[in-house]
Amino acid sequence: MPDSGRSVVTIGVFDGVHRGHRAVVERAVSRARELGLRCVAISFEPHPGEVVRPGSHPSRLTTPSHRAQLLRELGVDEVRVIDFTLGLSRTTPEEFAQSLLVDDLRAAVVVAGENFRFGHRAAGDVETLRTLGDKHDFTAEVVPLVPGVSATRVRELLAEGDVGAAAEALGRPHRVEGVVVRGYQRGRQLGFPTANVESPPHTAIPADGVYAGWLRCIPVGNLPAAYDGVRWPAAISVGTNPTFEGVPRTVEAYALDRDDLELYGTHVAVEFAARLRGNTRFDSIEALVDQINADVDQARDLTRGA
Repeated sequence: MPDSGRSVVTIGVFDGVHRGHRAVVERAVSRARELGLRCVAISFEPHPGEVVRPGSHPSRLTTPSHRAQLLRELGVDEVRVIDFTLGLSRTTPEEFAQSLLVDDLRAAVVVAGENFRFGHRAAGDVETLRTLGDKHDFTAEVVPLVPGVSATRVRELLAEGDVGAAAEALGRPHRVEGVVVRGYQRGRQLGFPTANVESPPHTAIPADGVYAGWLRCIPVGNLPAAYDGVRWPAAISVGTNPTFEGVPRTVEAYALDRDDLELYGTHVAVEFAARLRGNTRFDSIEALVDQINADVDQARDLTRGA
């Protein structure tokens, strides 16, 4: 078991836990194992950008629970989610380090990405962290950025509908989580019953279009045993369903060849593999159904064996 005293700390927002984040966290875990110490990952909620610049609402690549899960899968012993408040944003780098890194976590090593900033008006950087480490008896280790990989870039790719490139940057398919709610049930009427996913505010949702991917249930609440751990290949629609006017923007997933699923009220994740096409207004229901059949065939081919 890791020592309960001093710790190796890695710190960042970690939204998305993309490949750049992974490099930082994996280095922290490696150092913790070398030293026989626990590894603690510090994240923040809400996103600091929203607190410092109210109304900016950076789109969220991961929910807090998914982010914590991904960090633990990398070997972190404890995920500490810090409530990011206006008061915290006004602390100096020295105050931040003293309170959290020194007094609370007794850091022996602090691992951060080379673009890490902290303290009031982001006054602290990695050189500040090194200086504070010399003063407070911890070592600051800096991990280089992974070229072309950032949360901002992932958000841009998703806004363009390029879920394949987003998955490459993340190291896994991007996913949208939420609770299945009742929609207009048009998919069921057409022979393709969909899970209509109500996601949390400011979720990073890909551009409108039709996608191949997967639908999975998340074990929250009373999840039927038959659905636990199951991942169904899916055809996914994002948008306003232009053939049917006046519909709000939705994320709907059809689990391929399944018309027997009862998912209302279930917490699910929709994972995006590839974009099939943009949204189109069809002149007839028959033409729409023909296209959906083609989409389903393509989604089946793209997800087969994955």
